[in-house]
Amino acid sequence: MPEQHIALMAIVLLGMHLAFCPRSFGLDPRLDVTQYAHQNWKVRDGFFKSQVSSIAQTPDGYLWLATDFGLVRFDGKKFTPWQPPAGQHLPSVSILRLLAARDGTLWIGATKGLASWKDGKLTQYPELAGKYIFALLQDHEGSVWASGVTVSTGKLCAMRNGSAQCYGDDGSLGHGAGNLYEDSKGNLWAGVAAGLWRWRPDPPKFFPLEGETDGIQALGEDADGALLVGWRGDLKRILNGKIQEYLLPGFTQQFKAKRIVRDHEGGVWIGTNGQGLVHLHQGRTDVFRQSDGLSGDFVSAMFEDHEGNLWVATLDGLDRFRNFIVPTFSVRQGLSNSVVFSVLADKNGDVWFGTAGGLDKWHNGKITTYDKRQGKLNGRPPNSLFQDSQGRIWVSTQEGFGYLENDRWNPIRAITGGPVLSIAQDRAGSLWLANEKFGLFELLGTNVVRHMLWEKMGHKDHASVLAADPSQGGLWIGFFMGGIAYIEDGQIRASFSVADGLGEGSVSGFQFDDDGSLWISTEGGLSRLQDGRLITLTEKNGLPCNAVNWIIEGDARSLWLYTQCGLVRVDRKELDSWVSGVQNNHTIPAIQPTVFDSFDGVRSLAAGGHLSPQVAKSADGKLWFLPWDGVSVIDPRHLPINNLLPPVNIEQVAVDGKSFDATAVAHGVMRLPPLVRNLQIDYTALSFVAPEKVLFRYKLEGFDKDWREAGTRRQMFYNNLSPGNYRFQVAACNNSGVWNQDGATLDFSIAPAYYQTAWFRVLCVAVVVAFIWSLFQFRQRQMQQQFNMRLDARVNERTRIARELHDTLLQSFHGLLFRFQAARNMLPRRTEEAIQALDGAILRAEEAMGESRSAIRDLRSEAAQADLPQSFTAIGQELASQNADHEPPLFQVIVEGEQRKLSHAFQSEANQIGRELLQNAFRHARAREIEAEIRYDRRMFRLLIRDDGRGIDPNVLEQGGRPGHWGLPGIRERAKQIGAQLDFWSEVGAGTEIQLTVPAKIAYEEFQDGSKFRLFRKAKREDS
Repeated sequence: MPEQHIALMAIVLLGMHLAFCPRSFGLDPRLDVTQYAHQNWKVRDGFFKSQVSSIAQTPDGYLWLATDFGLVRFDGKKFTPWQPPAGQHLPSVSILRLLAARDGTLWIGATKGLASWKDGKLTQYPELAGKYIFALLQDHEGSVWASGVTVSTGKLCAMRNGSAQCYGDDGSLGHGAGNLYEDSKGNLWAGVAAGLWRWRPDPPKFFPLEGETDGIQALGEDADGALLVGWRGDLKRILNGKIQEYLLPGFTQQFKAKRIVRDHEGGVWIGTNGQGLVHLHQGRTDVFRQSDGLSGDFVSAMFEDHEGNLWVATLDGLDRFRNFIVPTFSVRQGLSNSVVFSVLADKNGDVWFGTAGGLDKWHNGKITTYDKRQGKLNGRPPNSLFQDSQGRIWVSTQEGFGYLENDRWNPIRAITGGPVLSIAQDRAGSLWLANEKFGLFELLGTNVVRHMLWEKMGHKDHASVLAADPSQGGLWIGFFMGGIAYIEDGQIRASFSVADGLGEGSVSGFQFDDDGSLWISTEGGLSRLQDGRLITLTEKNGLPCNAVNWIIEGDARSLWLYTQCGLVRVDRKELDSWVSGVQNNHTIPAIQPTVFDSFDGVRSLAAGGHLSPQVAKSADGKLWFLPWDGVSVIDPRHLPINNLLPPVNIEQVAVDGKSFDATAVAHGVMRLPPLVRNLQIDYTALSFVAPEKVLFRYKLEGFDKDWREAGTRRQMFYNNLSPGNYRFQVAACNNSGVWNQDGATLDFSIAPAYYQTAWFRVLCVAVVVAFIWSLFQFRQRQMQQQFNMRLDARVNERTRIARELHDTLLQSFHGLLFRFQAARNMLPRRTEEAIQALDGAILRAEEAMGESRSAIRDLRSEAAQADLPQSFTAIGQELASQNADHEPPLFQVIVEGEQRKLSHAFQSEANQIGRELLQNAFRHARAREIEAEIRYDRRMFRLLIRDDGRGIDPNVLEQGGRPGHWGLPGIRERAKQIGAQLDFWSEVGAGTEIQLTVPAKIAYEEFQDGSKFRLFRKAKREDS
């Protein structure tokens, strides 16, 4: 085939590959395996039942795993065994190979044949029935190649447009191909037991590589287009038809390659049979074994997914490798010790690390160590580091202090020891040292010109950080126990503390702005000082946590903070807006910082180190900082952003414990039964970089008014949904905050029960209306009856009074007439007898007059209708004046609640009842105190007459009154007539309390109108 055709095929192949597999950033080729984020899932932990022999990813985002017990589908959080729909079957349970074709078809190679799954249909291919499918590949033309292996003759078949064309019946393939590979030039390679076939382009060509007992399985490609072949414990290269040796840089061990993958960033990954994972990148080789955390040393499959993650399957589990946004360098990358005390970026672009093993210098990716053996340090680990204006690197140790110049160590004898926590140089050229034990030193050249003890500076604690003010020329000091001070010419010119608005706790860093403001990192937040005014940014304003270990400005003027919650980036616009709002007393929203946590490779620390600097910005803009177990680095200019929209799928719907497959009705409406009590919808988003950071939001149209934030939860629950049509929508974002707003939708309907239908509701409304009308009519009749009863009682009472007048008063006067007539007849003959008769008549006349006054008083008290408090007060005064033989009792009327106007009928009866009760109390109780309490409640009217007298005999209460006395029976009769409840509490020698309780609808005049009574009933319901 002409070379131009091969180049054209390579371009087409690359274009289709990128179209089908768009990727975010891949694995950074500059890093070793140990610097990637690594996670594994092991067979013994029950994630799946056997080893994973192949991995594929379909366009919907799912990862598919081939195991000895069938297919397993993985969404990053959950492994789900997969079975085809009822009536469809895989060739066998044991799956060997998987391939996700560009048209979305999932090809499944099993121990007994080949099948394909697409659009809910499973298809089997009789040409390969009964054969072990050891290899699957889709070429640049779209044909799917499958290698069937048997104990006799193997086959190589190409599937195109539903038909299969097979080769190898002539025995040319031996037992069959163990692996297939298409290189960038369009050549199709097949590895067999005796060597390697270049099967396409025609004619096939064979490269003998004898000595492999189980065939050539590891095939890949080098950066220059050479084919890499795993063979007999090492690698071979085939370039331009020639077989060459391929040596791994810095790696001399023999290994048997099982799989080769070249990631799209150029790194070559070799899965071995017993030696773990070999990584070839940028001219060096590193190995990652089970002892380093790999699930097993026998690699069975490797796969790079759409987001650039590398998946490695071993006999013992499944491993994933991905980029950390913040990788860490340790001893394996050349540090003399993983314990690092300080970090310094110099003006030449080098980075210095003070470690427990010596002073390390990073130069162009290589590390050089300065220690005593080289005569470059005093033998003790470096503490703090600093580069002065002359370019000298100053180093402090426990036993001394000095500087490196031209790689030569120069000790300063004037400083003999003690940990120097921070170093700074002011504008005048003086070097300032914060010695933890001995105080603050000012060094000019090699001489100490000033020494200040911490106690003399007004602090019992020592300084934790120093910084020279670039504009004023003085020195800022941050103290370990809190507070800052400004020194100029050896004098403290200003100091600030928590009382002035500074953040609480230890001060760990300073950062100067171009406008002269000073940012201070403290344990209590990020403080800003300008023109003597302090303001502090804390959790209340949007910081993820208060404790800030250090602060530094990035190239884009963003501030970077290292906190106990992780690494935080705050955009300058956010800061300026916050500062402006605070200074102008405006209400502003909280800042929205970006937080990098453990998922991004950041180790969170509760407190920072005591030596400085703890962070440095190198000439290329990278930030280097210390997590206490190496050196971490982040490149703010090239943050690996995952731009791939995460595919969102709705997987399952559960209704009252019964599950339904949501994928089966993805384009229809799921019809649910009536009376759905508990509805659960399971959904997922396919992003494998950091599934733990995938966020969701959802909305149920027809129920939710707006989107609901679900966080990382992958389930939604609703209870007691009404019948109707609903649409469930779910959206998700990946670890970089990129949202798939289209997400996924599910339409479903809930059928109504018979009593939830419209006709049933209309019927219920009609029944309720009829019931209310009947109740209204009943109430009307009841009120009419009560009115008639009260009217009859009043007529009866007036009749009784009239009868009493007739039977007493009139008969008394009639008797008097007879007496006067008798006296008249005696005169003048019997004068003495006449006088006696007249005296008797006069006495009887006085009695008749008393009876008349009593009757008239009773009638007038009913008609007077004075309010009860005044009436009872008058009655009490009258009864007290009649008790001349003894000292009258103390009497008072108590009124509670807002006084209301009583109905005419009720007030008359209440007045009579109260008069009778008070008469009994005054005449018979022998009480020292008598009270009449009137309560105007909203729902009830209450009248209480109480005394502290001798009480009522229980027998009298039980019998309802004394024989021949009609006081208590009369009271009960009156109470019954007005529909009131009468309660007695009495104990011999302990007083008496009688309570009259009447509903408001009877007592108050305002409720005699039916409309007002209905308002009363409504208010009563609201109170309930």
